[in-house]
Amino acid sequence: MPTGPSRLSFAAAALTLIATFVASAVPIPLYGLYRAQDGLSYLDLSLSSVVYFIGAITALLVFGRLSNHTGRRPTALLAVGLTALAAFLFLDVHDVLPLLIGRLLQGLSCGLASTALAAWVADCAPSVASWLTPAVISTGPMLGLTLGALSSGALAEYGPLPRQLVFFLLLGLLGLCVLLIMAGRETVPPRPGILHSLIPRFALPPVARRAYPAAACIFVCTWSLGGFFQAYGPAMAHEQLHSSSAVAAALVFASFMAPSVAGASLAGRFAAVTVQRYGILLFALSLGGLLLAMQAASLPAFLVASALAGSAQGAVLSASIRTMVSELDISQRADVLSVIYITSYSGAAIPTLIAGQLSGIFDLLQLASGYALLALAGTLFVFIATRNQTRHSTESQEQVHEGLS
Repeated sequence: MPTGPSRLSFAAAALTLIATFVASAVPIPLYGLYRAQDGLSYLDLSLSSVVYFIGAITALLVFGRLSNHTGRRPTALLAVGLTALAAFLFLDVHDVLPLLIGRLLQGLSCGLASTALAAWVADCAPSVASWLTPAVISTGPMLGLTLGALSSGALAEYGPLPRQLVFFLLLGLLGLCVLLIMAGRETVPPRPGILHSLIPRFALPPVARRAYPAAACIFVCTWSLGGFFQAYGPAMAHEQLHSSSAVAAALVFASFMAPSVAGASLAGRFAAVTVQRYGILLFALSLGGLLLAMQAASLPAFLVASALAGSAQGAVLSASIRTMVSELDISQRADVLSVIYITSYSGAAIPTLIAGQLSGIFDLLQLASGYALLALAGTLFVFIATRNQTRHSTESQEQVHEGLS
């Protein structure tokens, strides 16, 4: 089998990365049906998000460097297999147990994808335009979440078999991913040390270590809000915005995820640290707009504020990933991506768990206010953490980023 980067390998890695996150969003618009028809509680739905994040963190901790030893393709196939198994479980959800197991499997597969597939995408960077690789790594998951939520909401509202059809279609998409993976080229030949690679490690190269504090704050602030939308998107559509439609629930979730792609593409035109500073400020201000829209029960205003927050999220995530991975060699990428995604998933899981415990005391508007305060604190920290960054250093990062190889 030939080895090395190629456009087909890039397409296989990128599509599989996106498809894995498509799968993870498909159940979310169905939460309203699970609540109405099967009696699941808000705490059950919150726990489903928490176990998803636990699965992702576990995969990142234990299997984050696996693809450095087995190769990218076998690990990608494992991620697809776990995703397919979860889809089979979701075909028959009538109580909380299959929901929790399915979400745990989806978390494991997304954790694997976040390292092995993202690293495979980075390996193939020389074969595509320079802006495309960081855009896929930073916003591919968000694009997948958007597509999964919208397709699931539309099929649940207008299609036959509202609780099953989307999972049958998902299994077909995963089959296509398997074919592309098998046709793609391996970029990391197998090497010994698999068992040793399973021992968690948090080492960062110096350049990534310097960029980590500001980047970590951004990962936590943005991903925590994503966790809130995952757990409570349908509830916000129903209780705050007075719509019980599965499509409305999907739009609430997608309105935050979809614009991140546009934000990431715009971020590539500016110095990374500049994007971090002013992008996180826009993110915090947009959350203020979300709170006002929820208070006014205005779905259009909510979607606009959510889109602004999503655009800012895409910009700051892309910029933060650039500051951490732009100068790394191929052997360091999986390790650093593991740290990035462990931080991100932890930042989503812990606030979601806290919100679930507080959901019996506070309403959704009050819970959302807590996320706005977190974003405000994060903005202040990012401005402080990046104040000593010189223009020379950020321009140097941009020059290295153009290669990303």
